[in-house]
Amino acid sequence: QVQLVESGGGLVQPGGSLRLSCTASRTLFSINRMGWYRQARGKERELVATITNGGSTYYVDSVKGRFSVSRDSAKNTIYLQMNSLKPEDTAVYYCNARPGFPSSVAYWGQGTQVIVSS
Repeated sequence: QVQLVESGGGLVQPGGSLRLSCTASRTLFSINRMGWYRQARGKERELVATITNGGSTYYVDSVKGRFSVSRDSAKNTIYLQMNSLKPEDTAVYYCNARPGFPSSVAYWGQGTQVIVSS
């Protein structure tokens, strides 16, 4: 099992930046893939970005060039740096861990709210 604790959400103006953090309860070297999802009100949860044990990253087209996912193995933590934020980025952001990826078994954080508004 993996427990995930997120932090870093909040209210930011359009064009601003936020950094989300997700700390896992075990070493990242035992988790094949971690990532970030988001769910806006009234919409389905969508994949935003992922990072593998080997450091490979993936981004959904809508955030490419603006968001960056990274990891600090010493802290068992991954980050989502979000720049040039837009109102449509407003959502609850969830951290996800799939230790046996591509196995479907997944663990989720509690979510952190991001609101982009003037």
